[in-house]
Amino acid sequence: MMFGCMPLLVTMLAVQATQGPGPNSSTEPPAKEFSIERGRAFLDSAALWWQKEKKCLTCHTNVAYLSTAAGDALKRPAFEEVRKFFEETVSVRWEQSKGPRYDADVVVAAQGLAISDAETTGRLHPLTRKALDRMWTKQRPDGGWNWEKCDWAPLESDDHYGVTVAILAAVRAPEGYAETPAAREGLQKARAYLAKNPPTMLHHRAMLLWVSKYADGYLCEADRERTVTDLLALQRPDGGWATASLGKWKRTDGKEQDLETSDGYGTGFVIYQARLAGIPASDERLRKGISWLKTHQRESGRWFTRSLNTDSKHYLTHVGTAFALLALHECGEAGR
Repeated sequence: MMFGCMPLLVTMLAVQATQGPGPNSSTEPPAKEFSIERGRAFLDSAALWWQKEKKCLTCHTNVAYLSTAAGDALKRPAFEEVRKFFEETVSVRWEQSKGPRYDADVVVAAQGLAISDAETTGRLHPLTRKALDRMWTKQRPDGGWNWEKCDWAPLESDDHYGVTVAILAAVRAPEGYAETPAAREGLQKARAYLAKNPPTMLHHRAMLLWVSKYADGYLCEADRERTVTDLLALQRPDGGWATASLGKWKRTDGKEQDLETSDGYGTGFVIYQARLAGIPASDERLRKGISWLKTHQRESGRWFTRSLNTDSKHYLTHVGTAFALLALHECGEAGR
């Protein structure tokens, strides 16, 4: 989307933040035509609306938006606004409130800032360093963090996920941050935590696969290959993947998890991890997955993902859309 002048740009941002992306619904009609730009605009709207209305960082929306930056992120005014919110969280809101509300806030702030630094400027911003350094002060003696465990799987449900996010923030940070004394000590403690708390589900292993793309010592080659094989084996006949098949999560609404229906998060997440692990974009399984993404976008631009917790807001759709766009980008489809 191109903006002709600054007043129009500001007006569009205000509209996106005020109106929001609308409810995530399984009944939303499919898009008449696949559009990368519509997907990006949906994420712009979701992230801007979330921080305006909720005034916080959350894994499934503005954190996902900032930490899955790809392609033309720096050119998007909404990206600049979300980045500004993260920076002001570290430099202003934490100071005014005498620290973050939760330990996990520090980790996800570091994650978003570090990955967006790596994917855009390639330089470590001073506020990114501040968030990363503060992250280690919240680390427990056992190497973990007091993660948010509010049953919003797979992001806010267990400490193992939080540890892998913290590691990812440190190893993705530019300018060799992972080799600083504080980071080296923290990463050593995190590895000790993982040694004592091995993965209990495939999604945990996939997160370690992501980490192992950027740092050694988290998965051996055999485990990397086995994880990729197990992820790809869960492909549904229609070419997509079902998020619920990646773990063993219980719903709080008493319903059964849907292990059969392909969705945005499962499909985008698996394709992205497979690409990082070296599976070529030409692989038939990935081509089928990309075809699923291109034919299952909704009118709003999003890729629907049912909540693994309860049939209410389905915010997993937001991070699912982020991974769908990442998968398309990694497979050379972002400009099509």
